[in-house]
Amino acid sequence: MMKKLLTLCAFLSVVGLGAPAWAQEAATEAPAAVAETVVATEGVAATTEAATPETEAAAFTPDTGDTAWMLTSTMLVILMTIPGLALFYGGLARSKNMLSVLMHVFVIFSLMTLLWCVYGYSLAFSGEGKFFGNFDALFLNGIEPDTQSHVLSTIPEYVFVAFQSTFAAITTGLIVGAFAERIKFSAVVLFAILWFTFSYVPMAHIVWGGGFLGADGALDFAGGTVVHINAAVAGLVGAWLLGKRIGFGREAFKPHSLTLTMVGASLLWVGWFGFNAGSAGAANGIAGLAFVNTILATAAAVLSWIAAEALFKGKPSMLGAASGAVAGLVAVTPAAGFIGPMSAIVLGLLAGVICLWGVSGLKKLLGADDAFDVFGVHGVGGILGAVLTGVLTAPALGGTGGFDAATFNLGAQVVIQVKSVFVTLIWSGVVSVVAYKLADLLVGLRVTEEEEREGLDIASHGESAYHY
Repeated sequence: MMKKLLTLCAFLSVVGLGAPAWAQEAATEAPAAVAETVVATEGVAATTEAATPETEAAAFTPDTGDTAWMLTSTMLVILMTIPGLALFYGGLARSKNMLSVLMHVFVIFSLMTLLWCVYGYSLAFSGEGKFFGNFDALFLNGIEPDTQSHVLSTIPEYVFVAFQSTFAAITTGLIVGAFAERIKFSAVVLFAILWFTFSYVPMAHIVWGGGFLGADGALDFAGGTVVHINAAVAGLVGAWLLGKRIGFGREAFKPHSLTLTMVGASLLWVGWFGFNAGSAGAANGIAGLAFVNTILATAAAVLSWIAAEALFKGKPSMLGAASGAVAGLVAVTPAAGFIGPMSAIVLGLLAGVICLWGVSGLKKLLGADDAFDVFGVHGVGGILGAVLTGVLTAPALGGTGGFDAATFNLGAQVVIQVKSVFVTLIWSGVVSVVAYKLADLLVGLRVTEEEEREGLDIASHGESAYHY
């Protein structure tokens, strides 16, 4: 009986009603028991209060469909780099430089993914600076398996980190096609570190991570400026600074295996679905739109390139078809989730013809030995796609960028797109010159004439791709 009385007294005290006089008198007979009961009751009350919906933060539960799609997209972008890009470039090289090209792409992929997780991700996607983020996520600090991505709210942050690491890797890898067959391996590694740090990372932040171009409203769905123009300018600068290959203009530098180039181009096309459709950030309708646009623009560019080739050169070529595919993929990248399917076809048709001019007429005007036409395809196609994204995203033209048809200003959007192109050209150009000069000062850029004639497979790596 006494125990029940003491419990009642404690309960009334806890809830703030006070105990009646008789209960207070009884409670004085056993203060220790009362104290013990009050503590226990307060503990229960505290536990109950902490468990209420108002005070308990709900644990993050990722969307399994979105997460699965983003993991798949990440693997697809890896596929388009190794082996896709490596084989595409390797087939275009002369046989004595095949392994050299494969080595460049393979090592750059490995190096960039490490640097991305050490500091690249933090500087690109943490903080709100105009040009750089901050070091809050240095070494992926503060990220756990159940951490919600602050950019894509339905997936874990680790998945977003991995997805974006593949963009950093392939962008830097694209550059090597411009200066292939005459650069030192140590120079490639040193240049890649410098350029990644001071060109790729800030451009990713400027456009996607909260920087000033993104704030201005620049549209770049999957990397027209950040990836393609950025890399193409670096490649063009490298081709100028390293000079032309021995025999350029006098000897025919024919691809040693268009078979491998076609395989590489096909892997690029397949992997690009992760690149473009994955940039929707979810398994949704925008991903489906980007997927369809990636098919259509690429197919249209293949056909327009080989048609123009047949018209002006007399015969359509396999190299032309593969190059047209890449041109279409590049051009649709900034627009993939913003434009309608018919606009994607138009964009692809234009890309095939204009990029064919980029690797022929424009290349001669620039006077650079851009070995695998990085600027002619990625630079020209990226500029075309970035600018036309501002046009084709118009609601009146079937655009799906979320704009109100009544208020959309086509001219203003095109101006923003042109501004983003010029910022990328200037930023990448300046950083590239400095990075090449530093690499030249520290390790030297170009191999000796004897090594170049022998081939970089043997001279730089002591092995051969083929044994006869």
